[in-house]
Parts: sequence; structure tokens; C-alpha cells
Amino acid sequence: MEIKITKATALKEKPDSSTLGFGKIFTDHMFMMDWNSEKGWYNARIVPFENLSIHPASTVFHYGSEIFEGLKAYRRKDGKVQLFRPIENIRRMNNSAERLCLPQIPEDIAMDVLTKFVELEQDWTPSAEGTSLYLRPFMFGNDESLGVHAVHNATYVIIASPVGSYYAEGINPVKIMIEDEDVRAVRGGTGYAKCGGNYAASNRAGERAAKQGYAQVLWLDGVERKYIEEVGAMNVMFMINDEIVTPMLSGSILPGITRKSCIEVLKDKGFKVSERLLSVDELGEALKNGTLKEAWGCGTAAVVSPIGELCYKGTKYAINNGVIGEVTQMLYDTLTGIQWGKIADTYGWTMEI
Repeated sequence: MEIKITKATALKEKPDSSTLGFGKIFTDHMFMMDWNSEKGWYNARIVPFENLSIHPASTVFHYGSEIFEGLKAYRRKDGKVQLFRPIENIRRMNNSAERLCLPQIPEDIAMDVLTKFVELEQDWTPSAEGTSLYLRPFMFGNDESLGVHAVHNATYVIIASPVGSYYAEGINPVKIMIEDEDVRAVRGGTGYAKCGGNYAASNRAGERAAKQGYAQVLWLDGVERKYIEEVGAMNVMFMINDEIVTPMLSGSILPGITRKSCIEVLKDKGFKVSERLLSVDELGEALKNGTLKEAWGCGTAAVVSPIGELCYKGTKYAINNGVIGEVTQMLYDTLTGIQWGKIADTYGWTMEI
């Protein structure tokens, strides 16, 4: 696909790596293209980063027709920039689009525009330890009508933000509260799609947990309220005895790319990995009898986030004495080693820009 490039006339000064934070600073340009039910995808362009002008009746405002993705570009020690499993993000975004009745993007086009955009903005990829260039592709319906119907017009955008190390002070295990009131998603709903509504609906429980001193909530299923699903906005894994257990993808759980990568690494290392239903009662019993050895969340932003304490209905349980476990540390070291080019990518997951 031909991409029209309009470069910014005044480039921003690159920030100091120590001031980056997450998602607060944005690069000089953004990618955009439009879709119409009759014309298909058209007007692909890279333009200076600026505010969007959207009609007040646009579908996204009134009916939540929106999806997004999150991935990173990494600066290797040799100075080159690479992506980590970008095709997985493209495929997941198309799955989300299908669920929200938004248009899908052919994989070759999606990969082409992503890599060309990163190539243009690659100088924004920081080189300090643990930093990266966060990429946020998103799509929204923008029919200028208040009628409820399938989307006829949509816009696809990619923006980029240099981000700091997620663990500026080291990987410290977090405290998690098991949520037994609100639910994140239900089977048949949008739980497996990466759409804004899922995250907005999770904020209430997250705020309640924060007021009690917890970093996030551990979600239970929306039907029986007994099976573990996700932790905060991440997938979750538990080491019970010598078995690694992670909730099966039942339609209400986001199919995480870091989750998939963890499973592949664990199996390659000889661990038994089970994708199955895990009840809160089984987890509670493992907490009580000491067979729960490690627990961690996994996602793009943190890679892995060790869990040091779980609270269920007022009772607190320490996990691995509140310190990061060997398996969790191994996963973090392996995945980040591949992402930043510190160790060989024997899986073929990285793509050099």
C-alpha cells in the first residue's frame, strides 16, 4: 500500500531516559488510514503528531466501537531496533475487530504500515536499560450518525511513545486482592477482544483494591464466580507443586502474546504447563497447604509481574515469602533477553527494522 508521508517541520527534542514514565511523551509523527464499507482501506498516511478532529456523533463516542493493541520496539546493544512477535498483535487486533464489527486489515498491509512507521520514528527508541518505544495501534468507528448499526466508516491510527523501565527499582512482588463482586467479562462477551470497554469496566474494582493497599485485583469468571481468569489487565500463571497452571482461553480471557511466549518458553525448559480451569477453592487450598510456590502476571508492559501476596475475603496469604521466584525470574530474563537482543532468539520471534 502506498503511504503518503508528510514530515513535521519542527522536530521535538528527545527526552532524557530518566524522565520517560509510561505513555506521557509522544513522537513526532503518527500513522493514519481510513476505511469505508464501499472503498475499503484508503488514504494511508504518516503525518505530524496532532489532535484528531472527530464529529460529535461519531460511533466511537456513543457505542464504544473501538479496539487497540500494544507492542514495543527495542533498541539492541548493536544500535539496531527490533520488534517482538508483531504478527501476533496484528492477528489479535483482527480478532478484536471481528468481535466489535470493525473492519479487519489484511496482515501484509498491517505489517507493512507498522514497520514503515517504526522505521521513520526509530530514532525515538531509547537505549537505556529497560526502556523501549511503546507502539499503540488503535481503530475506531466514526460514522457521523446516532443510529445503532454496523460500522460503515472507520479510522486506523498508530502512535508511539518512548517509555521508561517498568521496574525502575527492581522487580518487587505485588499484593493482589481476589475480586468477588465485579466481573471483568463473560463468555460470549468481549473478554477476548482488546477493547476499551473491558478496561473501563474494570476500574471500579481496581480502585477499591487500591484503597485497601493492593496493586490490582484477581478476576473470577462472570458465570459461576469461582474460576480464576486474569489479574488486573494481565494474564496470570501459578506454580502449584511442579505444575504451571494458567486459565484456559474460554472466550472471556484475552489471549496474551506474553502469555503465549511464557508457555512456549516453559515447555521448552521442560515444565508441565496446563491451560485449564482453576477454581478459587483449588487456589485457596494450595495457598493454605503451601503447594503454591510462585504466581505471576504477564503482559507487554511488565513482561512478568511477580505476586507476593493474595487476599481473599479478608484473609491474606504470602507467596514464596514475598520474593520473586526462580521460574518467574527465568521467564523475565529469557523474554527480555530476546526482546533487547541480549540472548539469541532461537524461536524466531523478533523482527529487525
